[in-house]
Amino acid sequence: MPVGRSEQRAASGAGAARPRSPEIAYGRDHLGESLVAYFAAVLARTEDGWDVSETELDSVETLADLADLARESAQDDDTVLVFIEQEDAWFAVVRVDGEEDPRIFVSDAAAAARSSYGDVVLTEELVGRAGDSEFDDIDSLVDELEESEDAELSDSDDDEDAPLTGPGGVPVGPLGDAELLAEFGVAAPALLELADEAAAPGDALSEIADALGCAEVLEAVR
Repeated sequence: MPVGRSEQRAASGAGAARPRSPEIAYGRDHLGESLVAYFAAVLARTEDGWDVSETELDSVETLADLADLARESAQDDDTVLVFIEQEDAWFAVVRVDGEEDPRIFVSDAAAAARSSYGDVVLTEELVGRAGDSEFDDIDSLVDELEESEDAELSDSDDDEDAPLTGPGGVPVGPLGDAELLAEFGVAAPALLELADEAAAPGDALSEIADALGCAEVLEAVR
């Protein structure tokens, strides 16, 4: 699967230097030695549709940085989406509307927590470690997934006792605001279903882009 540019970050964390490759850059898994490919794109809503451009995350260390990057592409404070994809692992969609707080959806929080850019989207509020949060807490998210006909949290009675969290207590599976794309034709159940197919996050983002009407443009910048 073609990939875009991203960066190499040392396993020590967000503040480490990230040398860039002139062709393809990579992120380093926090818990492993292998390098993994990333792709990031900014989709800015305009009167004529969505303006899609690949972006680099060299200077992005926090969600606030990512939101500022998105706002630079906004037209008249209209919606901007940021797609982040780690090949064969997870994807995230961040929505920025003017100066409002960003809305976030991550396909697999535990997988994102092991990656270089997971700490950008996995804020304390999102994973339920801080006080008030606009996002669903872990328990209600699990309840929602259990009620979804497409969600399969266990395949057997033995799986009922399996932990639902990964390293650092980050939940396994989708996390965040599943309604953030509803007004653009991707309802929460559809987004959760795409997250359930996170083994192919690039395909999931392509389907989202298709619903937005910009799939060809997204593929062109990969």
